[in-house]
Amino acid sequence: MNKLIIKGGKKLKGEIGIEGAKNSVLPILAATILNAGENIIKNCPMFSDVEVILDILKTIGCKVKVEDNVAIIDSSTISSTIVPESLASEMRSSIILMGPLLAREGKVTISYPGGCVTLYYLK
Repeated sequence: MNKLIIKGGKKLKGEIGIEGAKNSVLPILAATILNAGENIIKNCPMFSDVEVILDILKTIGCKVKVEDNVAIIDSSTISSTIVPESLASEMRSSIILMGPLLAREGKVTISYPGGCVTLYYLK
């Protein structure tokens, strides 16, 4: 559906369920690093890349809980800025963690996404 055309003089009332967007959930999950607190992501589509990024968040010290397509991430407990190569190489979009980690912690170590063994150390 490209657009809604409403005719009539009546006010609209009701609710529409919005499905989780797979293209936006990964940057949203990466952004949870920035606030150093609890983040609740509702309607989170659970597919392999989401599971990998949640595993990365756990590995760097975030507390992660998932129930019924709701992801709760507490990023106040981050203890590492090293994104494990084994996880980063599982998805190309792992590079989106670089910005939030640099912004919050001032450094990050991450392998080139896609499985290359080159490591980048940024400060």
